[in-house]
Order: sequence, then C-alpha cells, then structure tokens
Amino acid sequence: MIKRTLLAISLIVLMGGIVSAQTFKYIGADKCKMCHNKPAKGDQYGQWQKTLHSKALKSLSSQASLDWAKKNGVADPTKEAKCLKCHSTYDAVAANLRGGILATEGVSCESCHGPGSAYKAPNIMKDKALSMKNGLIMPTKEVCLKCHNKDNPFYKEFNFDAAYAKVKHPDPTLKK
Repeated sequence: MIKRTLLAISLIVLMGGIVSAQTFKYIGADKCKMCHNKPAKGDQYGQWQKTLHSKALKSLSSQASLDWAKKNGVADPTKEAKCLKCHSTYDAVAANLRGGILATEGVSCESCHGPGSAYKAPNIMKDKALSMKNGLIMPTKEVCLKCHNKDNPFYKEFNFDAAYAKVKHPDPTLKK
C-alpha cells in the first residue's frame, strides 16, 4: 500500500512538472528589454537588435527569399509556415502560448532562452537554477540546430562557436 501511494505521488509530481513546462508563455522582447537594456549590464536587448536574428522575419522579404519562393512554389515566404517556424518566434509557437510576443519580432530572445512568463521576475532571474526550473533555457548547439540545419534552403555549414561569438550578450556584472 505504501509503495502504491509513493508511486502515485511520484507520478502526480512528474505529470505536474510536465504540464507546467507546457504552459510557459512567451512574453516578448519588449518585456525582456525592461531589464536587459542597460549598458552597464550588457545591453542584451541592444545587442540582439544588431543581430540577424532580430531581422530574420524581414529577411523573408529579401530578393533571394522571394526568388527561392517563386522557384519552389511558395506564394509568399512571409506567410509560409515552413519559413516562419525559424524566422519568427511568434509563428513557431502555439497560439495559446504567445502571451505578449509580437509577430514582428523575428527570432526573439525566447527562441534561444525559452518562454519567459515564469522566470521573468527579478527574484527568479537572480537564481539561474530557479530560472531554468521556470523555463529558462541556455542556448546550446542543439537549440541552434533546430533552425541552422540542412532543411534551411540557404544552409551554410554551421559552426556553433563562431555563431555564438556573433550573438552572445553576457551580463558583465555576473560572476562567471
């Protein structure tokens, strides 16, 4: 009887964790900006704005994208799901998880760091383990390879270390 009770409790805790992991909502870059825009702390928002990630959605309107689309029977790459899944965080997530994210953001903070609804509070953000328990993910090669792969018609060999060096935006006030 005790074993069954412990098993039942363990399953409830496990399922509760799985369910909560699926309910983290995306808050959008403007919410991230509220804390991540100060030069003394690394201006992560400003750094993101300088990257191709912030311009990813706009790149679907480039001549190269339009030429590819025409050649491959895609009417409009800015409305094509197989393009948007990597060029737009908003379009890559389920509608019920979109929260405050905007369709115009391109590849925003939460594509690489996970939906921020549960880890955005300063008291949680100060604790990396607690942030990760609440949905924060750290960018890894595997995270990047979800889009930077051979399914991308403009694929170029992906070097994680070189790519990460271009987009990193550390907080200089944090201890390494």
